[in-house]
Amino acid sequence: MTLMDRFGRTHDYLRLSITDRCNLRCVYCMPEEGLPFFPTDSVLSAAEIIQLVKNFADLGIKKVRLTGGEPLLRKDVLEIVQGIRAISAIEDIAVTTNGLALKRLAKPLREAGVDRLNISLDTFDANKYRTITRGGNVKQVLKGIEEATAAGFDQIKINTVVIHGQNDNEIIDFLRYTLDHPVNVRFIEFMPISEEKNQIWQRDYVGVDKVFDVCHEQGWSYKALPHLKGNGPSENFQLENAQGSFGLIHPISCNFCESCNRLRITADGCIKSCLYWDDEANIRDVIYEPEHFAAKIQAALDLKPENHEMALAEQEKVADKKPTWRHMSQIGG
Repeated sequence: MTLMDRFGRTHDYLRLSITDRCNLRCVYCMPEEGLPFFPTDSVLSAAEIIQLVKNFADLGIKKVRLTGGEPLLRKDVLEIVQGIRAISAIEDIAVTTNGLALKRLAKPLREAGVDRLNISLDTFDANKYRTITRGGNVKQVLKGIEEATAAGFDQIKINTVVIHGQNDNEIIDFLRYTLDHPVNVRFIEFMPISEEKNQIWQRDYVGVDKVFDVCHEQGWSYKALPHLKGNGPSENFQLENAQGSFGLIHPISCNFCESCNRLRITADGCIKSCLYWDDEANIRDVIYEPEHFAAKIQAALDLKPENHEMALAEQEKVADKKPTWRHMSQIGG
């Protein structure tokens, strides 16, 4: 079976949040006071997660990304990875993490079956990092990246949300980082997820095309690269003689929705066919009922809009204009 929406987009990529909990409070992800986390029994168990992925594999899903919150906070994360790795139809397993636990878990994750890592890092400055994350230690993340590089993952991506007045002056430092490190630094535009962020995002928004301006100012030449493994929305480039590369993700200045091939499952077992919109349906109660599960997934796909509002000039194309009530940490990105 192939999962296809009403616009003819085939879906083979699942983003699966395994916890809403996080040990950071990043300014673009959570309110300063934090969030009330789901009770433990409201979050999918390891057995439910593995069965859910088996169901999706039968429906044509080939790639799985584990997200959070911070997925490495789950004590059974290695069990979950091993269970997914045992599903023959799953070709690629990735994890998005803040990197704080990678010094301890990079090698075990690789051995359990993780192919690729995305690591969130918005600044190299220790004080700025504490401010943006509300308390984090950037040295711990950088050590985690070293351990991950040594562990031999197929690919390591660094996710950098560019925020006006906070880290947009560090674009040059992240570009320099790609010269000596075999990573893909992805500059991501700040997104207005949740009504609260909708009211303030324009103040903090920076178009990531500014990266090209920095390259030109420094006299750095770069070349375009083909899509990297993972099928994401990033446009990728490489500085001359660099070990690594950089990518641009611009949901605001450039709409990439037309090629979206992903579905999102929240930690409490709801399917979201679009990151931005409020539409979702709980599928936890049908995880062990394959026919009903398949029907619910297709029903969710049938509601998937062609575009989100963030970069859309023709808003009449979107059927439901109510933004999600969830914060980014509750969706999984």
